[in-house]
Amino acid sequence: MSHYLVAALYHFAPLNADADTQSRIKAVCVENGICGTLLLASEGINGTIAGTPEGIANVLAFIRSIPGFATLEHKESHASEQPFLRLKVRLKKEIVTMGIPGVDPNALVGTYVEPQDWNDLISADDVVTIDTRNDYEIRIGQFKGAINPETVTFREFPDWFRKFKQGRPNARIAMYCTGGIRCEKSTSFVKQEGIDEVYHLKGGILKYLEDVPEAESLWEGECFVFDRRVAVKHGLEEGSYTLCHACREPLGPEDLKSEHFIPGTCCPYCHDKRSPEDQARYAEREKQEQLAADRGQQHLGSAGGNQNAGET
Repeated sequence: MSHYLVAALYHFAPLNADADTQSRIKAVCVENGICGTLLLASEGINGTIAGTPEGIANVLAFIRSIPGFATLEHKESHASEQPFLRLKVRLKKEIVTMGIPGVDPNALVGTYVEPQDWNDLISADDVVTIDTRNDYEIRIGQFKGAINPETVTFREFPDWFRKFKQGRPNARIAMYCTGGIRCEKSTSFVKQEGIDEVYHLKGGILKYLEDVPEAESLWEGECFVFDRRVAVKHGLEEGSYTLCHACREPLGPEDLKSEHFIPGTCCPYCHDKRSPEDQARYAEREKQEQLAADRGQQHLGSAGGNQNAGET
């Protein structure tokens, strides 16, 4: 039975994102044994946290008690072990970084589409489906027929879209991301760029995989998540991927069979991009992590999961 409840959450609303708010939220998390990452900015809150069901409920209740956050929604999944190494509550300029001033999902945003209506939308001949995530996420799974912008970070998306728009100025656009937050900003940006019909998947891929039966699904592969589970499948079950400890690329079963995969040192995606000195350092880190595991301890230098909140 899964022991840990994982809550992915975000909410756009004016927030007094200062040291006092940071310390109060952190205190509630510590009191309830919560790990994960929460990002606080003047535009709202974003994050993924994990702990006991009671602990998660207490933290969510506290956040919802903050003026403007009563309607905060979250998505739940489960993990067999704590998917985060530690707790981080950080102050940021944006809760998901696009880097375009004036993009405000509270003022302008695309049309939300429920998971049960998503298949019909993206199957329409005149709809262009765009994945707003980054290339390493898309590599392990995406919706059938979706465009991959081949971005390394979300900051690259605006420039990519402006080039795309030159060839499709009147397109009907459907966008999606992991949990919905990147689409809040990307659809707001796209509408500011003059595109009228812009839709986005409410609750993101995670909600789709939770609500839509696999037999009816247009999703292909697994969904990258920003914690030690690495990926989830339909029904939000834990996936089959792990992370390369050197470059943090998600690795599937076939990648692990590669001659270029050396646990903790390199993988097919980075074996020719790291110096011998780097690889030696990674190998030593892997050795120390294994020694810690043999002692029943958690090595805090572990690269067992992406410790970012995730631009979900």
